[in-house]
Amino acid sequence: MTSATAAVGRHEPVSGHHASALRQVRPAAAPAAIRLEGVEKVYRTDRIETVALSDIDLEIGTGEFVSIMGPSGCGKSTLLNLIGLLDVPTKGRVTLNGEPITSYTDRALARIRNRDLGFIFQTFHLISDLPVVDNVELPLLYRRMSGGARRKLALAALDKVGLGSRVYHFPSQLSGGQQQRVAVARAIVGNPRILLADEPTGNLDSQMGDDIMALLTKLQAEEHTTVVMVTHDPRQAEKTQRIVRLFDGRQVD
Repeated sequence: MTSATAAVGRHEPVSGHHASALRQVRPAAAPAAIRLEGVEKVYRTDRIETVALSDIDLEIGTGEFVSIMGPSGCGKSTLLNLIGLLDVPTKGRVTLNGEPITSYTDRALARIRNRDLGFIFQTFHLISDLPVVDNVELPLLYRRMSGGARRKLALAALDKVGLGSRVYHFPSQLSGGQQQRVAVARAIVGNPRILLADEPTGNLDSQMGDDIMALLTKLQAEEHTTVVMVTHDPRQAEKTQRIVRLFDGRQVD
């Protein structure tokens, strides 16, 4: 019981009318950012059938920071690809931000990815011939906006990751940690509600890895971004709010 409710109880019973009013003003619970229901992924060839994921039921709240762990080959990256709409489930349903994914056409999936999702990979996937700011602008080329508006958002994203002084450097002129920061800036430039990171610290030393984790934690805390991270590193996983464990394609925790 809250102190306010206790005070009301001490001085005056809450009538049925007042109790109903109190119930009506309570805010509705926000929909989960990510919900997977009965999801299965099977890869088939003429001779073999491989079950990558089986009977996955997973809910991740809006603004939650979750890590996915498990041995190699257990389905971690497959799960992340399904959440990121880079792959299609064989069975089950995926819902993002309260919107069930009912169409799996390339155009429909691309629209949702560009609007709602940001991706960070273990390898940075930067274009070596483009300066940093142009690399960060790339996801915005698929949106209807002016070049000036794209540049403004890219510069703001680079400021967020602490690279405001290196916007015209080329990737080869940056350290590994700085290149991963550029990749983070590219992932957040479109203000996605969900950020998906596949081994974002895997190619970095421990200090640079800690810096990237601090950056992701800051984005989650300050901007209420939902972050889902695949990792093999238990030390980094412990910094997240929840750990989801997979084994042989099944969720075990």
